[in-house]
Amino acid sequence: MTLAFSKDAVQRALSGHAAIGLLASALLYLICLTGTVVVLYQEWQRIEQPNAPEMAAIAPDAVQRAVAAVLATEKDKPATTHLYVHMPVDGLPRTTITTDHQAFHVTADGRIAGPEENAWSEFLLGAHYALNIPGLVGMTIVGIFGVMILALSLSGIVAHPRIFRDAFRLRARDNHGVGLADWHNRLSVWTLPFSLAIALTGSMIGLGVVGAYGLAAAFYKNDVEAAYAPIFGEEAAPDATPAPLANVAAPLAWLAKNHPQVRPTYIILHDPGTRGQHIQLIAEHPRRLIYGETYEFGADGTYHGKVGLSDGHLGQQLAASTYNLHFGNYGGLPVKLAYIVFGLALTIVVATGTSIWLGKRQRRGLHEPRLRAGWDGVIWGVPLALTLTFLARILLGNGAPLIAIFWTLTIAIPLIAIMRPQPRPKALLQRLLVAALIAATLAAIAEAASA
Repeated sequence: MTLAFSKDAVQRALSGHAAIGLLASALLYLICLTGTVVVLYQEWQRIEQPNAPEMAAIAPDAVQRAVAAVLATEKDKPATTHLYVHMPVDGLPRTTITTDHQAFHVTADGRIAGPEENAWSEFLLGAHYALNIPGLVGMTIVGIFGVMILALSLSGIVAHPRIFRDAFRLRARDNHGVGLADWHNRLSVWTLPFSLAIALTGSMIGLGVVGAYGLAAAFYKNDVEAAYAPIFGEEAAPDATPAPLANVAAPLAWLAKNHPQVRPTYIILHDPGTRGQHIQLIAEHPRRLIYGETYEFGADGTYHGKVGLSDGHLGQQLAASTYNLHFGNYGGLPVKLAYIVFGLALTIVVATGTSIWLGKRQRRGLHEPRLRAGWDGVIWGVPLALTLTFLARILLGNGAPLIAIFWTLTIAIPLIAIMRPQPRPKALLQRLLVAALIAATLAAIAEAASA
C-alpha cells in the first residue's frame, strides 16, 4: 500500500524532522561550549568572589576550629550528615567548609570569614553536568550526548577516507560550503584524540550513574551506596547517639607525617557530632590522573586504611581518573589552556557540522530560512545568554535567578530568530555578544577593585 501525501505535507514533515535534528545539535553545542568554559571552574570562583581569604596552606588545628565554628552556627538546623572541608590548592587557594545547609570561607587561623558566594560557577557546572536538570535525568541526557560525540567522531572518520591524508589541506574560501567543510574536517582531525577522550569520559560519568542504579537494583537491593562501595569505599554504619566532635586535625597531621609527598584536597566528616562519625581525607598524588586517594579515619583520628584508588584494581584507578581527564584538572594552567583551545575547536566542529547540513539541504532545493536563522540564534544566543547570566550575577548578587535567565534567553533567542528570519539575526547577535562581553568584563573589574 502506498500512502499519498501532498507536497506541502511532505515539506512540513521534512522541516519537522530537521527541527528535531536542530534541537539535538543545539543541546550538543551547549554542552560543548559550557564544558569549555567550565574548565576554568576554579578561576571563575575567584573572579566571582574576589574578597574571599586565600592561603597556600592551613594548619590542622585551624581546620578543627573552623569545623567547630561552622557547626556551632547550625544548632537550630537539622543535623548535618556530611561536612566537607575544601583545602587550599594551587588553582583555588581557599579553605571552604560546606554542610547540608550552608557554606563558609574561613581564614588561615580558623575563623569564619563569610558565606561562599559562587552561584554562577555552580550554575555553569550544573549546565554542563546535567543541563541544570536535578536528579538522574539531566546527567543521563548529557551522558547520551557523550555517546553521540563518540559516534559522530568515529563515523566521521569512516565517512571520509581521505580525512587524515588531507589533514592540513584547507581551502579557506567558501565555495558552496567547501571552505566550511574543510574547517570542519580539519578541526575534527586535529582534535580527534581530545574529542574521543572527552566523549568517552563524559559518557562514563553521565551513564555511570545509571549503571550504578541498575547494579543496585539487580544485586544490592536498590542500595546505590553498596553498588559504589567496591570502587569508592563504603560508609560505616550510622549511630545517631550524640558525641563530642571528631578530631579532624589528627588525620591531617598523620598524612603530613606518613605521606608528605601527597596533598590533602578534601576532608569529609560523616555524621558530625554523633558516635557514628568518621573521617575521610582525600589527597592528590603527584603525577597521577586520579582525583586523589581516600584515607579513612575514626572519630579519634585513628587511621583505618585507604580505599585503594591509587593502587587498587584497575577499575578503581580508571574510575578515579575519569573526572580529571574529562575536566582537565591536572597539569595546572597549561593543561587548562590546552583544554580550552581543543574545547573551542570541538564546539566549532559541532556548529559547522550543522551549518554544513543546512547548506546541503538548501542546495537540494530545501530552502529553510527559519531553520538557518534559528541555528544562528543558537550559535550566538547561547554564549550571549551565558555572558548575560554572569553580568546578572555581578550586578544582582549571588541570589540572581541564573538558571531562569539562561534558559529563558537560550530558548527565546532562537525562537524569535525563527519567527523573524529576515534579516538573519547573526550580525545583531554578534554585536550584542561583544557588548555583553565588554559589560561583563568591566563589571568584574569593578567588583574586584571594590573588594
